[in-house]
Amino acid sequence: MKLDIARIQVGQRKRKLDEGKVRSLAESFESIGQLQPITVEQCEYGNYRMIAGLHRLEAAKLLGWESIEAQEFEGDAVAAELAEIDENLMRNDLTVLEQGEHLARRQELVGFKQGDNRFTIGRRATVAPLKTTLEIAKDAGISERSAHNRISVARNIVPEVKDAIRNTEIANSTTQLLELARLAPEKQVEVAKGIAEGASSIAEFIKSIDGQKREARRIERIDKINAAVENNKPLNGIGVFPVIYADPPWEYDHPISDSRRIENQYPTMSLDEIMSLPVKDIAADDAILFLWVTTPMLEKGLKVLNAWGFDYRTSMVWVKPSIGPGQWVRQRHEYLLIGVRGDIPTPKGEDKPDSVIEAPREEHSKKPEIVYDIIERMYPELPKVELFSRRKRENWAAWGNEI
Repeated sequence: MKLDIARIQVGQRKRKLDEGKVRSLAESFESIGQLQPITVEQCEYGNYRMIAGLHRLEAAKLLGWESIEAQEFEGDAVAAELAEIDENLMRNDLTVLEQGEHLARRQELVGFKQGDNRFTIGRRATVAPLKTTLEIAKDAGISERSAHNRISVARNIVPEVKDAIRNTEIANSTTQLLELARLAPEKQVEVAKGIAEGASSIAEFIKSIDGQKREARRIERIDKINAAVENNKPLNGIGVFPVIYADPPWEYDHPISDSRRIENQYPTMSLDEIMSLPVKDIAADDAILFLWVTTPMLEKGLKVLNAWGFDYRTSMVWVKPSIGPGQWVRQRHEYLLIGVRGDIPTPKGEDKPDSVIEAPREEHSKKPEIVYDIIERMYPELPKVELFSRRKRENWAAWGNEI
């Protein structure tokens, strides 16, 4: 039927108007005419309400038409809304978010129509059973899994956040929408604000926020540790330290020869003597220990680490450029065991070092200078002590028989 455009009311639409599509339809109308009618339902005072075909109606208005081909919808308000949704889902210009909103709303409406699942379009149209939401999704080229994902997105993202991202690239990214939908509502709002302020993606903003919170917690823990060790000097007046670096003078059970005894270089200590040192007294409640061991002393090193009150976490390896002596293999590496106690925070990401240290040998048993730099970079804010130190390093406390 021909219907006066002035009698057609357009309410709030489920689908945004695409001005480019309107112009394209107007050109088509001028060339070949209107091939598909719009769908309307009769309302009060002899007027009609638009159900489907908004772009066609706007194209006709753009051309200055006074009337348009239309078909009348027969059904209740729920059936009318379903018809509008189904037509929109057949279009390819909806974003993922819009598809999800349409599918979620359709699923609700289908529930209302259970037991009354037949409606018609046009006075002579064939009465047909109402399709399920998944059937409509399939007709629209959306897989069952994608349909479920889109419905989940529409239901789990809070309305104000959906409005905030509606005109962004995120609205058409299934991955980002699902990531957003998994967040608590207050977190969603926080992310939406970040997107409005210029964050390029949800993942980037979440990573940034999480990183800021981790750093804030780290600073809080560092400050707490510093406060706990300040002015506390129980052992020989050297204080209590959250960062301890130790290179014990290990006594070897089976030296290669008398000429190669460690004792020829410096006094050594037995395992029991090293384990019994009161390191617990100078270790803060929250502390980290860096403990040097040679490969034959690895098992003993772990015992010392535990005896001093630390739990083993990981290790670094010093790889030397030249081969040294050894009973079973020619050694050219040593271990730097790392143990922790309490709630010492991990270093910031950019301050975490490579686990392999490549540095030349120096005088007998002397460890690479770069290790000081590594530890200082890992924990720049915390006081440090070196046990069995050979020489005093600036900003470090030292305890050892060569100091």
